Amino acid sequence: MNTNANDPRPLYTRAAEQAAELIRTVGPEQLSLPTPCAEFDVRTLLSHLAGGAHRIATVGEGGDGMAVRPFVDGIDDDGWPAAYDKARVRVGDAWADDTRLDALVRVPWGEAPGRIALSGYVMEGVTHTWDLSEALGHPIQLDPELAEFALAIARRVLPDEQRDADTPFDTAQPAPEGADAYRQLAAWLGRRPLD
Repeated sequence: MNTNANDPRPLYTRAAEQAAELIRTVGPEQLSLPTPCAEFDVRTLLSHLAGGAHRIATVGEGGDGMAVRPFVDGIDDDGWPAAYDKARVRVGDAWADDTRLDALVRVPWGEAPGRIALSGYVMEGVTHTWDLSEALGHPIQLDPELAEFALAIARRVLPDEQRDADTPFDTAQPAPEGADAYRQLAAWLGRRPLD
C-alpha cells in the first residue's frame, strides 16, 4: 500500500484503530450519555461511526455512498465493538486498490477524487472520536497527529463563512487559549466541550 502524503489510507487506518480502542471502553450504562454532537447520545454516535464507515466503504467499492444511510440499527448494547470492527475492515478492503484514490466518487458534499473523499472521512471519524472521548471522560489518550491532519482538512473544506443550514457542522467557536489540536478541531466544527 502506498504511504505517501497524498494517500490518506494509513491515517484512516490509524483513526479507525483509535476509534475501535475507544469503542471497546463503552459500557451499556454509558450508551445514553450526551455527547458534544448535540443531536447524538453515545448510542447514536456509535451507530453513526459504524454507518459512516459503511458509507465510505461503499464509495471505495465503487458504489454510491449517498445510497447508504450513515447509521446502523439493530445492534445489541454490547455489540458495538464488533459492529465497528466489521465496518472498518470493510473500509480497508474497499480502498486497497490504489486506483480508487484517483477515481471520482460521490459523497455528501459532492463529487471528489477518492483521496479527498477518504480524507474527509478521516476528519469526520477523528472528530466523532473526540465527541465520544468527551462523553466517556477521556478513557484513552488520543493521537494528536490525527487531530492535526483532521484540523487541516476541516479548515480547507469547511471554511466558516461558507457554512449554511445544510452544513452538518455548526458555526466555528473560538478555541480556548492553549487548546490542543482536538480542541481546536472541535471548536472549528462548532463543538463545545461537555466540561
